[in-house]
Amino acid sequence: MANKTLYIRFFTSVNEDSIKALMNVVEQGLNRGATKFVLLISSSGGRVLAGVTGYNFLRGIPAVVETHNFGSTESIALVLFCAGTKRWSVPHATFSLHGVRANFPQGAALEEKQLEERLKGLRLDMENIAGIIAATTGKSEEEIMRAMAERTVLNPEQAVAYGLVHEIKEALFEPGAEFTSIQ
Repeated sequence: MANKTLYIRFFTSVNEDSIKALMNVVEQGLNRGATKFVLLISSSGGRVLAGVTGYNFLRGIPAVVETHNFGSTESIALVLFCAGTKRWSVPHATFSLHGVRANFPQGAALEEKQLEERLKGLRLDMENIAGIIAATTGKSEEEIMRAMAERTVLNPEQAVAYGLVHEIKEALFEPGAEFTSIQ
């Protein structure tokens, strides 16, 4: 790989399939000698487990990871965005923080202990998400939990002030960049 930077456009929901595809692309890039990955993200979010898995994977690889919001980074996609050691945003983008929810199939019947277990899982998901965003922004987990409870939406300038974004810039990649897409 002549160019050691691989750009990945992630324009999809965060779920098991999209994160598996992302990990496969990164692994293939590493095998071809990539030393830097730039993840271009625009996603409405999705599944917490998948997003946290993607974040942990990207933080643990032996390469530089940078992220760039090119539309809207919402919900668990914000955790994926936090994997970047450098984080950018286009001028006309949004960032959305909110809590997690549990979905129940129609007619589901849960015993008290099952409800308690589900509630413990939701609280742990909230704590994990808040911990990741707090570590990224330098804010306390309590501040992040409040922002999530208030369903906070930030524009790029606010995201810079919040500590999510390092710089606002329109250019997404350099001429001749190598690309792959996950959509």
